[in-house]
Amino acid sequence: MISDLAVVQTNSVGKNVTINEFAIIRPDVTIGNNVVIHPHVVINSGVVIEDGVEIFPGAYIGKEPKGAGALARTPVFEKSIVIGANTSIGPHAVIFYDVEIGRNTLIGDGASIREQCKIGSYCIISRYVTINYNTAIGDNTKIMDLTHITGNCKVGNDVFISINVGTTNDNAIGKTGYDENEINGPIIKDGAAIGAGATLLPNITIEKDSIVGAGSVVTKNVESNTLAMGVPARSIRKLNE
Repeated sequence: MISDLAVVQTNSVGKNVTINEFAIIRPDVTIGNNVVIHPHVVINSGVVIEDGVEIFPGAYIGKEPKGAGALARTPVFEKSIVIGANTSIGPHAVIFYDVEIGRNTLIGDGASIREQCKIGSYCIISRYVTINYNTAIGDNTKIMDLTHITGNCKVGNDVFISINVGTTNDNAIGKTGYDENEINGPIIKDGAAIGAGATLLPNITIEKDSIVGAGSVVTKNVESNTLAMGVPARSIRKLNE
């Protein structure tokens, strides 16, 4: 069912698709079968929506990154987005161009995903999470409310990141301009867990199956299978002891 009050400018619409009133679908959008698009959704050209996706009111899919002359770096992106089958996009989520989202992933209310990002399958990107540019997130990973994942960051499979976690990518705090070789966020490897309110500084690695305690400030690498906590964080013990 396509509402008479929707603007649908693409011919690539699958079977059993619902597009509600005041949704705007631009040309060169591909919509699979059994898709539901709620009111006031905007989907720009170059977006592919696979079968069974649901997009809730006010979501904006296909935002072009523009620096307004204020950014230290020039955004680089392709005008394409792929949203995998059975994924859910929450109200007022904003997904920039050059993003790939796997199947059965939940993008929460008000989440923002910048360009050059890839998110795996069976993930949760919860409410008001921000994921900055050129970031990769593996499968079965959960990132909870109000967390910020910085640009040039890597997050593995089966990772849990709790609420209000901050990650950073520039030890110079913006004072020396943007150098692609120097601006790097943390690497969080498979099975790691980050407690609520932790802060991860640039260029560190959280190794496999490690845990960072709530409120910690991580300034150095954390070894695998290790509990680290404190300000600054230090290794407390191996998790198999």
